[in-house]
Amino acid sequence: MDRLEQRIDLNLFRVLHAIHAYGGVSAAARALHLTQPAVTHALRRLRDLLGDPLFVRQGNRLLPTAKTRAMMPSVRAHLEGLHASLHTQPQLEPAQLELQFTVGFRDILESIALPALLARIGREAPRVRVASHRIAAGEVERELRAGTLDLVVDRPLSAGPQILRRRLADESLAVVMRQAHPLAAALRRGDYLAARHVAVSALGEPNALDLLLGQSGIFRQVQLVCQHYFSACQIAAATDLLLTVPRSYALHLAALLPIAVRPLPIHLKSFPILAYWHESTDADPAHAWFRQCVIEAIGAGVAPADGV
Repeated sequence: MDRLEQRIDLNLFRVLHAIHAYGGVSAAARALHLTQPAVTHALRRLRDLLGDPLFVRQGNRLLPTAKTRAMMPSVRAHLEGLHASLHTQPQLEPAQLELQFTVGFRDILESIALPALLARIGREAPRVRVASHRIAAGEVERELRAGTLDLVVDRPLSAGPQILRRRLADESLAVVMRQAHPLAAALRRGDYLAARHVAVSALGEPNALDLLLGQSGIFRQVQLVCQHYFSACQIAAATDLLLTVPRSYALHLAALLPIAVRPLPIHLKSFPILAYWHESTDADPAHAWFRQCVIEAIGAGVAPADGV
């Protein structure tokens, strides 16, 4: 790079183009939202750098010199190219991505979403890697802000305005039991509350269902607390314990284990499942593509909330 290229300010060419287009310093200043002295100063700097007056006055207009006329086609093309590059998103080619995305999933959502998600990634972006982490609700905003998580899929969480969100689906609860369970033929509210239950608490937090029921003065007999829903479902398949899980997961496991799935005999509103991400990744084409993959995988895996 020669000394002229090191000294030159590309903004000066915006001034050159404006003076050429509008025929004077005052008009160029208005078009560029600059003061007239600022435009005059920029023109003086460019004249010194290029060793040419660039414009000569004729009446109320500044006419370009031969050097300016020769330069203008190239100046105009480069300015238009720079402007276009600032307003055009690059075309994403998933097959060229070589990234790892880290998602905060509950183990239930892992089972529902990951098989379809990884099948799609294998077809469209085979060099993309995915890591799934379980994270406490209180850590979600910090992890997204720090960039250690790219996306979280969970129930409603408390987070600040920098955390964007999208509602993906509504889920209801169902009861899982062994196929020959005495309650498999008909599960009533009194039977449910009198039965013994297995619950799940991966991080040692109180079970959300028991907290919700307790607010209405309803209590059930929890005999066992597990870390993982799959092991809890295996226990329900082999004992008389009942397991209450999101309906989509219950239907998913019914294809794998000898269990019966029945509606929860206590009326509760369905609960939303949401995706969360930090605003800094919102416009990133790769993140947007991955979010859409996850959103569609969740949508395909979560069954409609009515019925079993």
